Amino acid sequence: MTLALLHTSEAHVPVFDGLRDRHHPGLDLRHLVAEELLVRARAEGPDAVSGAVHDVLAEAVADGADAVLCTCSTLGGVAERQAGALGVPVLRVDRPMAAEAVRSEHRETGVPPAEGRGRIVVVATVESTLAPTLDLLRQESGERTPLVTTLVVDGAWDRFLAGDRDGYLDAVATAVDGVPTAGDPVIVLAQASMADAAERTTTPLAVLSSPRLGLAAAATAARRHG
Repeated sequence: MTLALLHTSEAHVPVFDGLRDRHHPGLDLRHLVAEELLVRARAEGPDAVSGAVHDVLAEAVADGADAVLCTCSTLGGVAERQAGALGVPVLRVDRPMAAEAVRSEHRETGVPPAEGRGRIVVVATVESTLAPTLDLLRQESGERTPLVTTLVVDGAWDRFLAGDRDGYLDAVATAVDGVPTAGDPVIVLAQASMADAAERTTTPLAVLSSPRLGLAAAATAARRHG
């Protein structure tokens, strides 16, 4: 089976190759890196790149992809909407993570969240990720509005762009460790690039990231379609 992955950073390629090797041997991954799509989406809004996203994904399908996974949270919703036109499953990497966060948020702890905090804390390093992630959490919650607060890690994205991966992950981990534990909220790392920060935290709270869950869902979709 062949799965195409749309990335907005080359840094995601080894992450998903590693997950494939550990959990989905035999799955053929084709990486499509289009950094300019995120640059435009941050400047003009995700809908501004809808046509460009379609063109990239259509080429992947024409080359034999059985399914497509968008690993960029900012563009995930735009990518998902292309499924009908492309005729193959198109998934966003963060939807399975959002579903897990909502399941955790619905649990009863008997303890209210910290003042000013929700049951879900969305941590991001770029502002453009917040609106798509919050919309996704609302979708997964159905009629119930999730109790969500957001946290943008100042300066972290500049470190990522500069190639300082350790500094980037450390900044995210420090921010996560600063989240109050009252009410036992679940923490959502909104971007795939943040996933390894979970291993650097000391918080007792659940910290969810998207790559492993998203790839598993996409691998299943590719097998079913293929």
